[in-house]
Amino acid sequence: MNLNATLFAQLVVFFVLALVTMKFVWPPIAKALDERAKKIADGLAAADKAKTDLALAEKKVVDELRKARESATDVRAGAEKQAAALIDEARSEAARIIAAAREAAEQEAGAAMQKAKEGLREQVAQLAVVGAERILRKEINAQVHADLLANLKQEL
Repeated sequence: MNLNATLFAQLVVFFVLALVTMKFVWPPIAKALDERAKKIADGLAAADKAKTDLALAEKKVVDELRKARESATDVRAGAEKQAAALIDEARSEAARIIAAAREAAEQEAGAAMQKAKEGLREQVAQLAVVGAERILRKEINAQVHADLLANLKQEL
């Protein structure tokens, strides 16, 4: 056999094998590689989207927490203001009640003193009448004595 013919035959077999491989073997392998690359790209895109969504969700959570803290602060401040207003109102109401009670006590004390003074005047007047009656047993003028006692009562 001739070396050239062997070389030529191997060359023809190689080209035929390469042609058959390019025609029947290579397209399914390329298709599988393309599908795999597409799956990997889709997975990476989904991962990026998930990462972005996670960042947005974390930002939203931080914003919601900040809003909740601000709201809680506002509610607490409002409650403190309301409590202070209620305390002030209660203090003023207590002061008003105490003042009214003192005034009522002073009025009752004044009325009681006035009543006691009137009672004492009556007793003094009665004692004066008894004393005058004993002194003036002989000379009795009821009208003059009543006027004197009324004047005495007014002076006391």
